[in-house]
Amino acid sequence: MRMQKTLLGAGGLALSLLASGVMAQSLTQAQIDQLGTSLTPVGAEKAGNAAGTIPEWTGGLPTNAGKPLGDNFYENPLAGQQAEFVINAQNYQQYKDNLTPGQVAMFERYPETFRMPVFKTERTVGYPQEVYDQVKQTAGQAKLVNGGDGISNFSHGTFAFPIPQSGVEVIWNHNTRYRLNVQRLYMQAIPQTNGSYTLIKLEEEVGYPNRMSDVDASTMPNTLLFFKQRVNAPARLAGNVLLVHDTLDQLKEPRMAWVYNAGQRRVRRAPQVAYDGPGTASDGMRTSDNFAMYNGAPDRYNWKLVGKKEIYVPYNSGKLTERGAQYSDVLQAGHINPDYTRFELHRVWEVQGNVKEGQRHIYAQRNFFVDEDSWMINLADHYDGRGTLWRVGEGHIGFNYANQIPGYSIETLYDLLAGRYIALGMFTEESYAPNFDYEPNYNQFTPAALRASGIR
Repeated sequence: MRMQKTLLGAGGLALSLLASGVMAQSLTQAQIDQLGTSLTPVGAEKAGNAAGTIPEWTGGLPTNAGKPLGDNFYENPLAGQQAEFVINAQNYQQYKDNLTPGQVAMFERYPETFRMPVFKTERTVGYPQEVYDQVKQTAGQAKLVNGGDGISNFSHGTFAFPIPQSGVEVIWNHNTRYRLNVQRLYMQAIPQTNGSYTLIKLEEEVGYPNRMSDVDASTMPNTLLFFKQRVNAPARLAGNVLLVHDTLDQLKEPRMAWVYNAGQRRVRRAPQVAYDGPGTASDGMRTSDNFAMYNGAPDRYNWKLVGKKEIYVPYNSGKLTERGAQYSDVLQAGHINPDYTRFELHRVWEVQGNVKEGQRHIYAQRNFFVDEDSWMINLADHYDGRGTLWRVGEGHIGFNYANQIPGYSIETLYDLLAGRYIALGMFTEESYAPNFDYEPNYNQFTPAALRASGIR
């Protein structure tokens, strides 16, 4: 793909393009003052683009943008819109400047079936005022430690680097993005080359220390989140439970993980639940740090800030979250059904990670394309040790306007070599959509609680 002109942030903020690019720069008051003026309150460019194909950010969808439908499902306010055009294997060359190498590879790998319906760009993401106030107040306070492998001075918990100066700061924005405690049921599937698959039902609970009434964040300054995941189906896997305590500096305090094996009825430490260890019930189709597009410690890579680009990304795919949408209609051979997808032109930060000398990971290089409005990874290209593009990730960003929280409507990771893929996060046939009113306590996230969680 032809390198596009790097877009600098409002005010001509210079970006470091050093491969390591990890030295934190103190923000000037003039830079901080851009937040909420030329920049959105969380650091995106507020203005639209010159061509008029990306609109100005005006605050995102209001909390009453649609009707509640019960059980945490909500009306899709964009349901009536029609695609403006479709990119396919026959015409993708004319749009190549706004596509990633991974997208181009998908057109070439599945020329008969893969397509991207492109809709009018809607900058739907917005956050509560308290988030904007916090970001403005704390901008420039967080510091990189261990060469960018961790962060300190970050008790506020959201958007560590709203005006990033390096690639690793963008990665940290993804990992420290605004999130809420959540309890959710969802399905994961691994379609084979012929389209056959087995649904894997997962139940998850996630708690954040600064949002838990019985956790004193001052006593856990290095804790990022608590995560518990139980497999409920199929029967051969049911009852297995994973518990993770994630830290802000995983070199100082490595990720702590435990698993409860229902067959053995034992709780064990699980050091493999990190980096390129296999993801839960994934049949080797994703690594542990592929979850939520990327959730790992950044220490095994040198991160380069390539710059900002305008890319057609999966965004506002409301069909993927409509109650009653059938998994069998979404999942098909090669890739998910394009009829359920929606692509829009958005500005994204591109960050390239290359494995450090002396370190190892099955992905020798990763290129992440990070949505400027949410700081969520939208697309991800993964390369093997030979430099071959291997796996292509799509994070279909959706916005829960009622709770003012963006998330992934579905995550997919396509193996270009094997012709298989993994899809996770589907909940449209479940009894309820993700519950953001969930109020966990610390005792739910202890190794002692695992055995009770896994009884079947």
